[in-house]
Amino acid sequence: MKIATFNINGIKARHPALIDWLREAQPDVALLQEIKSVDEAFPRELFEDLGYQVETHGQKSFNGVAILSKLPLEDVTRGLPGDDADEQARWIEATVVGSRAVRLCGLYLPNGNPVEFDDTGAPIREGKYGYKLDWMERMQTRAAELLALEEPFLMAGDYNIIPQDEDAAKPEAWQKDALALPQSRAAFRRLLNMGFTEAFRARDAEPGQYSFWDYQAGAWPRNNGIRIDHLLLSPQAADLMRAVGIDKEIRGRDKPSDHVPVWVELAA
Repeated sequence: MKIATFNINGIKARHPALIDWLREAQPDVALLQEIKSVDEAFPRELFEDLGYQVETHGQKSFNGVAILSKLPLEDVTRGLPGDDADEQARWIEATVVGSRAVRLCGLYLPNGNPVEFDDTGAPIREGKYGYKLDWMERMQTRAAELLALEEPFLMAGDYNIIPQDEDAAKPEAWQKDALALPQSRAAFRRLLNMGFTEAFRARDAEPGQYSFWDYQAGAWPRNNGIRIDHLLLSPQAADLMRAVGIDKEIRGRDKPSDHVPVWVELAA
């Protein structure tokens, strides 16, 4: 079972590139972020024609997540539990049924910028940065609930977290950014310390491996990227892991997203 995560940066502008990649890469499941579309406007028939079941959790002009699956999906839920007032479309869950069932959590974690700092230089936990850290605490709570079931599941998507300095071509440029602040990285480590395996890093320790390049300042040709798209596997899912990869080459094609797909293959 090949499962990929891909921040497409707008389904309206990127669906031709997305379809080309789906035809080439043939993932069984694609977890999408930043579809930037309400559910009823998502062009589901384009993907149904390719054999995918489509489930969306959309939002007008911003955010939005989706699942495309060639395998049956069951028990689809939308929204990260823990805050009924949160209207941002950033979380979708479903169980995909292959030779065995795997629970999927597709996520688009808040960016958190801009960050305000106090007189000591410490980030202030309020506004967008406060929302990011609060959201990560809710995600940790949900992760604990799923771990308690002792079944295969994964949490995959655009985490907006640079886990370590080696995950950025120029780490010094990100020191005051919400993606790399110590508090953000500590929240990510707390997730890993619950027993998750970060799929790509577990199999590929080579430096210079990124999943995002800004559109500006020649970031792509200079490989000035960052790695912020991650797949976290429960112990039961990690036992099924066969291969991982980043489909970097599609970043150089016509009208690309600023992200590229990251994928894992499970024996499931």
